[in-house]
Amino acid sequence: MSGIAGWVDFHRDLVPEAATVRAMADALAHRGPDGAGEWIQGHAALAHRRLALLDEDGDRLPAVYATDGGPVAVLTLDGVITNHAELRRELAARGHRFTGRGDAELALHAHLEWGGDFPGRLEGMFALAVWDERRQELLLARDRLGVKPLCYRRTPSGLLFGSEPKALLAHPAVEPVVDADGLRELFAHSRKPGTGVFRGVLEVLPGHALTVRRSGTGHRRYWSLPARRHTDGPETTVATVRRLLSDAVTSHLRADVPVGAMLSGGIDSSALTALAARSPSRSGSAGLRTFSLNFAGYAENFEPHPTMRATPDAPFAELAARHIGTDHTEILLDTAVLTDPWVHAAALRGQDAPSPLGDMDVSLLLFFEALRDAGVTAVLSGETADEVFNGYFWAYDPGHSNSRTFPWVSFERGHDAAAGGLGCSLVDRTLRKELDFMEYADQHYRDALAEVPHAEGEGPRERRAREITYLALTRWAPTHLDRADRMSMACGVQLRPPFCDRALVEYVYNVPAGLKRVDGREKSLLRAAVADLLPEPVLNRRKSAYPTTQEAAYGRFVRDRFAELAADRNSPVAPLLDADATAAALDGGGAPSGAFAWVERASMEMVLQLDTWLTEYQVRLEL
Repeated sequence: MSGIAGWVDFHRDLVPEAATVRAMADALAHRGPDGAGEWIQGHAALAHRRLALLDEDGDRLPAVYATDGGPVAVLTLDGVITNHAELRRELAARGHRFTGRGDAELALHAHLEWGGDFPGRLEGMFALAVWDERRQELLLARDRLGVKPLCYRRTPSGLLFGSEPKALLAHPAVEPVVDADGLRELFAHSRKPGTGVFRGVLEVLPGHALTVRRSGTGHRRYWSLPARRHTDGPETTVATVRRLLSDAVTSHLRADVPVGAMLSGGIDSSALTALAARSPSRSGSAGLRTFSLNFAGYAENFEPHPTMRATPDAPFAELAARHIGTDHTEILLDTAVLTDPWVHAAALRGQDAPSPLGDMDVSLLLFFEALRDAGVTAVLSGETADEVFNGYFWAYDPGHSNSRTFPWVSFERGHDAAAGGLGCSLVDRTLRKELDFMEYADQHYRDALAEVPHAEGEGPRERRAREITYLALTRWAPTHLDRADRMSMACGVQLRPPFCDRALVEYVYNVPAGLKRVDGREKSLLRAAVADLLPEPVLNRRKSAYPTTQEAAYGRFVRDRFAELAADRNSPVAPLLDADATAAALDGGGAPSGAFAWVERASMEMVLQLDTWLTEYQVRLEL
């Protein structure tokens, strides 16, 4: 529900550094436009920018617990604790008293009751920092799947932390330096947990807590995916998924403001929307507000992609909204807004790093901006449904799922423009050889594979299916969750993904692949669980990825901007470009358009973003 930042320095009094701490928090003002606060005493400073979704009057942040002897502990939190009611009852029974209804105060009392074990008691999506004044100890913790971001940088005498790297970069001791490993991570097919792009900037691992003391730092894993034998029959499995998903949706609707829903007309968002519309916990008596994204002329001129986008969203979103009975809004974007360079720069700033996704990033940012303008500050999203239910085609295509690298990497290597990482084909060949993007991804795959837990008695096929699901949840999902959080919070909108609910994820993770995909039908388990809620065309619609424009006009915009940049030998990105690849791209003739255009555009988009990033962030490359 906000942005958090802070600084611990065991060798100095931080009270005189209030302006620096405030600057770190102000760098996150987009995440929390509704209020600000900081707590500074001695060696610790915690700051907060607030998005008011709960307990607007009572939740003062950071949350402080004090006695007559002074402060005992201070906590700042970003996110939602979905088991708030249960925890509150348990803590109240143990003698705890609350002044408000906010999640930060609840988490603080959980810390007071259970100490360092308390993150494991929390359900939901969260990133938090708690300073124990008596122990002189900082604890940072992040939710199990890493829905909420939290990064940090060690200093010689302590640590800096923040929701996003821009908060750390606001500190005078942090320079925007990117070395060889940072550049490898920038072009990686999937990010390594805990790593960052800027040198020295790391991330708290999902499902982990980081403790900072005068004597040093230590990591502790409080959760990992459990491998268990699944003993439920098909009917019980379907019924259990329905119950767990319904519970997850209900828990994510908790807010003092109406919660909307993203509705693309796919099975994931439609299932959430149908369950949300039926939930008794939904705030207010008005109809559930749903929102979909579309491009002008997209449905009329749609060209299908065989594996990524079989059908346009608009007809299915409209059908689902009408069937469920929601108050639906289509957010329609035209080429003029997609080609605004300022919006491209804003999308980059939202993520603190360049991206090859171009119009997909821009349209997502504009989508959340439109939600905020419509008064919606919290919205349900179907993020991670494909990872949980094996919805991606590469999860069951033997040509990719049985490869010796990540299955999505195997797929991308079938496209020349994405062979070493999406967007890197215009990077200098010598540099690419030195950085060895392919081996970087393959070693990451081998390391990840070694982590996978297995249940006793699994055969080779089921063992491999579990590995693919584990890789998808721990290596593929984090990239998309981070993008979704960063783009939504850039507009002051909190995205809530019920498919990331712990109980649901753990249960479905252990369901055999044959029950998730009956008779070769993708996500048949999820479809069966909500079969009574949706119209047949929506229920049986094939997966269609997030839309990307197919307009030739957008392709011309990208090509023209790239041509102009390539002609500027003094541009910051010029030393990174490969002359032959650049010439070949510009000699290719027409602008990329149609269903396959996004792959062709990706490298040009990445170069344009790289140049803006190097300029705006004043990045220093040390390769």
